[in-house]
Amino acid sequence: MSFLFGSRSSKTFKPKKNIPEGTHQYELMKHAAATLGSGNLRLAVMLPEGEDLNEWVAVNTVDFFNQINMLYGTITEFCTEDSCSIMSAGPKYEYHWADGHTVKKPIKCSAPKYIDYLMTWVQDQLDDETLFPSKIGVPFPKNFLSIAKTILKRLFRVYAHIYHQHFSEVVQLGEEAHLNTSFKHFIFFVQEFNLIDRRELAPLQELIDKLTAKETR
Repeated sequence: MSFLFGSRSSKTFKPKKNIPEGTHQYELMKHAAATLGSGNLRLAVMLPEGEDLNEWVAVNTVDFFNQINMLYGTITEFCTEDSCSIMSAGPKYEYHWADGHTVKKPIKCSAPKYIDYLMTWVQDQLDDETLFPSKIGVPFPKNFLSIAKTILKRLFRVYAHIYHQHFSEVVQLGEEAHLNTSFKHFIFFVQEFNLIDRRELAPLQELIDKLTAKETR
């Protein structure tokens, strides 16, 4: 279940990533869902007292993956090899895919292909117990935050592509409020813990300024 979308029966792009019930992370997820319900996103993203930062970032990263999965799932029919032959976020920004393992040299590809690579890559990381341990007492790797930063930086690119290339379809489908709330939550979270460099956010900087202006501390 995603914090923002509850059990809405949307089509997802990739299978949803579930946090196992009965784990501490599941309790954290429920806490996050409850604080999000209060409507104060700045408050909702803050690290709960006494909690571990890595665990909090992990739980939220899984949730953002699920949210973006659902959002992109609603517009896949509009994001095709023909309509989006390059992975872009407006005329100034183009993304090429590389994962450092199977694809070491960045390749130019269509948006649907790029997003498929990206979401599969994220899913593999989330399913890797050595990177995202779900069992109590299993430590997070020392470089966990830098792993999470790379995942979040790449997930941002899906938001950027949706806003720049598919916003009219999102409005048509009546998903605009969900997209804006999800993105605002994402931005407040990455700002709270300084997880994405400002220059990476440039394709949506204007929107970010608008969404966060009313709720500056």
